[in-house]
Amino acid sequence: MKADDLPLYYNAVEILERNLESRSDKVALYTDTRTLTFREVSDEVNRVGNALKKLDVRMGECVGLGAPDSAEWVTCFFGVMKIGAVTVCMNTLLKPDDFRFMLADSRVRVLLVHADLLDSIGTILPQLPDLKDVVVIGGSNNSANYEYDEWIKGESTNLNSARTHREDFGTLNYSSGTTGKPKGIFHAHKDYVITAELWALGVLGLRTEDRTFSNAKLFFVYGLGGNLLFPWQVGAGAILFSGSARDTDRVLGVIDRFKPTIVFNVPTGYAAALAVPDLTEKYDISSVRLCVSAGESLPAAIWHQWKEKTGITILDGIGSTENFHIFISNSPDDVCPGSSGKPVPGYEVKIVDDTGVAVTGGEIGNLMVKGETAAVWYLHQYHRTRLTFQGEWLHTGDKYYEDGDGYFWHAGRADDMLKVGGIWVSPVEVENTLVAHPAVAECAVVGARDKSNLVKPKAWVVLAEEFEPSEDLAQELISHCTEEIAAFKRPRWVAFTEDLPKTATGKIQRFKLRQVSEDIGQ
Repeated sequence: MKADDLPLYYNAVEILERNLESRSDKVALYTDTRTLTFREVSDEVNRVGNALKKLDVRMGECVGLGAPDSAEWVTCFFGVMKIGAVTVCMNTLLKPDDFRFMLADSRVRVLLVHADLLDSIGTILPQLPDLKDVVVIGGSNNSANYEYDEWIKGESTNLNSARTHREDFGTLNYSSGTTGKPKGIFHAHKDYVITAELWALGVLGLRTEDRTFSNAKLFFVYGLGGNLLFPWQVGAGAILFSGSARDTDRVLGVIDRFKPTIVFNVPTGYAAALAVPDLTEKYDISSVRLCVSAGESLPAAIWHQWKEKTGITILDGIGSTENFHIFISNSPDDVCPGSSGKPVPGYEVKIVDDTGVAVTGGEIGNLMVKGETAAVWYLHQYHRTRLTFQGEWLHTGDKYYEDGDGYFWHAGRADDMLKVGGIWVSPVEVENTLVAHPAVAECAVVGARDKSNLVKPKAWVVLAEEFEPSEDLAQELISHCTEEIAAFKRPRWVAFTEDLPKTATGKIQRFKLRQVSEDIGQ
């Protein structure tokens, strides 16, 4: 699918409303507290849209949405979209200053926020001169002008869609911050349906009878696409979980209870599930026919362990907020464990050196992607925009190489690559080697300076439950790497830690580990 296949004036609420003619009574949404059909969702969406219009929200204006995954998150999201406004999808795990930055940067006029977040968000509301109204979901609060249930009560269930251009913006997401300050990224109405058709239908093979579940939340594009827009594009149901993505037992309990057929998770989530004793005896996950992984590269060792323990295939791929979703992916009939797979039809990719020249086969370089779902700029960040959006091509910031069979292999983020003895070393390769050792549950490799002030790899390791930190074990892990990969790539130091710093999506924040290494001199 291409943009020209859509009407010039297109509103992505059609992803929901296309189901009303033949599937209006089918369950569209499963949550802890509510189960809604497509018709019930649509009626509430229209109430939200009418209530927003009474607050004088206009086309193109930003509306903040901060809430756990819930029916209200969904109805607010589509209500904003239907009237032609832009949803600012807010990461609920951030700190007050982060919220202040996002809401001020996007000049949000109306904020739709869950009561549980108002304790932290409420402190920064006076610092937002553009903010006019606050609607609280799931309770009441003195900081709010309206309470959600009362706010939509009595509103009409009839509402005409705004006449949005297919290139009008529908969402604004802020990057999860693996490298520092978040970047505001707009996406247009066309992007959601194009990605659904290219990847969710064309590669994943999503079906009407499927039921999806994502451990990545809706405020991230990975969760928004995989667990709302993509299933509804084909009329499948979606399961929402309002709890913490790191509460592995509760996540598995949701799968056991609601029986999804497609599960979206990140590598950390699969590793955490594998650490659960008697996983398949304690939880019934037999309904799942496919798993998807993204966010970071999935080590081959975790892929094989998951397949052996559950019998379920994981499809790893790479996407980005800038591109809205996955553009290189393994597919159900073509899986190469450890790789990101092959380019998704509809996208072009190339690997270039720092001067923009294509590298030779097998050489590590900068991954570039071209496709119609790419964003066009970062909000209020001119210089970073110039570096990332290069004509038709998007500079992903990822280092990759392509093997002789056409599979693409992640070598790390550009800022994470190490030059050891004049040779580039991929931290991902060293991490994948370490994770294959039974003592290692998780790890991250960063650069640290030795006594000669030269950069060498250092491994931060989270041990499996049955292992204890020791100098002997550290040496064993270093020796393991020496045996499995080139000796110059081996970590020179191993530091044991109980946890690794991560973003809310589970991406490891290596820059924080680099800072710690610098502070302690190694």
